[in-house]
Amino acid sequence: MVDTRTSKTGMVMGHEGPYVQLRPPHGGTEWDAPPDALREPTQSEELSSKVAVANGRWGR
Repeated sequence: MVDTRTSKTGMVMGHEGPYVQLRPPHGGTEWDAPPDALREPTQSEELSSKVAVANGRWGR
């Protein structure tokens, strides 16, 4: 999902109260976002996230 407030892409990890918890695809600290501030990523955003994850595995 994409947090439209920050344009950050994150994987949904759960729900806490009225918020959705997201974590960056390559790992890191979770953050909370209201559901109405989320949208599906575009194909380009999704591919970019997958490339970032793959680069992290290869140490780039």
